[in-house]
Amino acid sequence: MKIDHLSSFDLSSIEIDPALFLDTVSSRLAAGGRALAYFALPDNGIYRLVMVIGFDREGVMEAYSAPAAGSFRALTPHFPELHLFEREIYEQHGLKPEGHPWLKPIRFNTPGAVPGVADYFTVHGSQVHEVAVGPVHAGVIEPGHFRFQCHGEKVFHLEIMLGYQHRGVERSFIGGPGPRSIHYAETLAGDTTIGHGWAYCAAMEALSGVNVPRRAQLLRGIMLELERLANHTGDLGAISGDVAYLPTASFCGRLRGDFLNMTALICGNRFGRNMLKPGGVNYDLDPALIKELKLRLEATYRDTADAVSLLWENASVTDRLGNTGVVDKVAAEGLGLVGPAARASGVGLDTRRNFPYGPYENFTMSVSGSGDVYSRAYVRWLEIQKSAELVAGWLDDLPAGPIEAEFGPLKPNAAAVGLTEGWRGQICHAAVTGPDGLIRHYKIVDPSFHNWQGLAMALRGGEISDFPLCNKSFNLSYCGRDL
Repeated sequence: MKIDHLSSFDLSSIEIDPALFLDTVSSRLAAGGRALAYFALPDNGIYRLVMVIGFDREGVMEAYSAPAAGSFRALTPHFPELHLFEREIYEQHGLKPEGHPWLKPIRFNTPGAVPGVADYFTVHGSQVHEVAVGPVHAGVIEPGHFRFQCHGEKVFHLEIMLGYQHRGVERSFIGGPGPRSIHYAETLAGDTTIGHGWAYCAAMEALSGVNVPRRAQLLRGIMLELERLANHTGDLGAISGDVAYLPTASFCGRLRGDFLNMTALICGNRFGRNMLKPGGVNYDLDPALIKELKLRLEATYRDTADAVSLLWENASVTDRLGNTGVVDKVAAEGLGLVGPAARASGVGLDTRRNFPYGPYENFTMSVSGSGDVYSRAYVRWLEIQKSAELVAGWLDDLPAGPIEAEFGPLKPNAAAVGLTEGWRGQICHAAVTGPDGLIRHYKIVDPSFHNWQGLAMALRGGEISDFPLCNKSFNLSYCGRDL
């Protein structure tokens, strides 16, 4: 059933015959669709499988639902992008995807569900050895376990195990929206405050039928692109540091702070917290602040361009980045990668273009094709240029008008999907209301949910010494996976 990504829809409108559900969604995925979300919805003592499918080229979304009990046929053998979704459904609700090739927990400590489920994949053979890293790391990094199967320095297989924090964020939205709901969204992944906050607001606004004023939409766009500028600049500095090229590393570390300070200038918080709310934004820009932001943006972007140009001009750097950690287009599409990681492999996905929202009209995106660390770095630089252009243009043409609209009650027995393009990639928030108009189920898909497997594939056949560099080139979220 076709749905509008900017509007709510009745749950009954997406129900289909249970005997046809799996065949229907399989045919739609095979026809070029991509799973945006796949989850089990508790419903009066039973469960309903719900899949939201996006057809990126056409900009069309479809959703399908059917009751399920006990077990269902796994689709992962034919559509690898579903492997984590199906494991999560089993882990959270006990619905078993029969025929799943590797049915083990992704977040929770439930090793008794299947005999041997907590085992790690192992490679056997003469001189094959295993390297285990984490989950406890040095400093303040979040917990995550990386297990390498190696022959000498060559990596045969990398298995990534996350989910040590058991955060329970999705459950916190149930019964809302409440005064804390927006703060839960803003802190889902601390470096993606605006991306997740906007996705939450979009879902709530669709369910309440509120139209966000144009000025508020542009202010949200400015904040989202400043978030992208800060993180991409920081990532280019981190990649430079991993190849011991200190000029760009030191410059970008400072410049990331300059972009964050622009965000703080607008709302008082460097990560953008308390800027967004359902119906609009909390802070406006006056002419003096617009002038100051334009001056800062111009100076910071100029310095960023100078710092990053040093990377592309240094042969030893480009040689180290090129052909390292390759994820080709076929693998990227099969795994359902999103964001810069997908675009660096030649996959043309960007929510701002495929499913336009807010101020993103006629958006063009940046794509590279080689799928290596160099491409993942270069796509970030292309996006920095685009984001700076967008922010400068919006500051010049910020329309007059209100910055918020009245946010009313949510429609009962309805659902909505909020999509944004965070700096790591597509963010999906799916909300379902009950008969009282309150949220009874909430599902979040952070871009890292799709992309961690891309990091594992990037190491396959490479050197174990490439891991820190490949890891930086993806820079995925641990907490975004642990919801």
